[in-house]
Amino acid sequence: MEWHEAIAVLKPHIISISTPNGSGTGWLVSLSKTSTICAMATAAHVVDYAHYWELPIRIHHAESGKTLLLRPQDRAVHIEAALDTAAIIFDKGDLPLPAETLPLIKQTHYIKPGVEIGWLGYPAIYRADLCFFSGRISNYAEKEKFYLVDGVAINGVSGGPVFRCVVDSPELIGVVSAYIANRATGDTLPGVAVVQDVAQFYGITERFRTIDEAKTSESPPGETPPQKESLGIRPPETETSA
Repeated sequence: MEWHEAIAVLKPHIISISTPNGSGTGWLVSLSKTSTICAMATAAHVVDYAHYWELPIRIHHAESGKTLLLRPQDRAVHIEAALDTAAIIFDKGDLPLPAETLPLIKQTHYIKPGVEIGWLGYPAIYRADLCFFSGRISNYAEKEKFYLVDGVAINGVSGGPVFRCVVDSPELIGVVSAYIANRATGDTLPGVAVVQDVAQFYGITERFRTIDEAKTSESPPGETPPQKESLGIRPPETETSA
């Protein structure tokens, strides 16, 4: 499978996310088999402020042109702050999402250094459409479950799907989290992107039949501090959230 073929397959699965304090990218990670509930994967820092303050989250599905405004009562947000990942769970209604999700990498597998991967997202640039980026894996931190990638991530692309091309389908391996610029000389030089593992997302909507059920186990808003940067794995002075 070529990159352009993988992008065409992925496009219907991807949304842009807007909140009162920023924007990011998300992608369809799970569909309930017994209801119309779906889950969108993204980075925790894209939605944690809106979740903490119980503010609306707007999602836009560019492939269909449809937009949903999700107020707190319309959604459940499951945040893994230490991994900088989150799932937004809601009733998709008439949002024309694909009938099947794309495969996630197996839970016991990870991609080795040197392999080329790609990612998609909506840069926080006026009128920017979905953009493609690529790079090679530099390292995988198995304990912390993140990749360092020799590639670029910029504001707005946070939460976007990271994937590799296999024979007949893109395989989803992570979520764009941050970009670590090289500031060793005082200037901002090329650095590495940070990609979080998809461990949180396996079968997430299969656990719930209704939004109310999903909300019973969501991250309590009052216990999720607002974050402006990704959490816990890098010194803040060398990191910018994507």
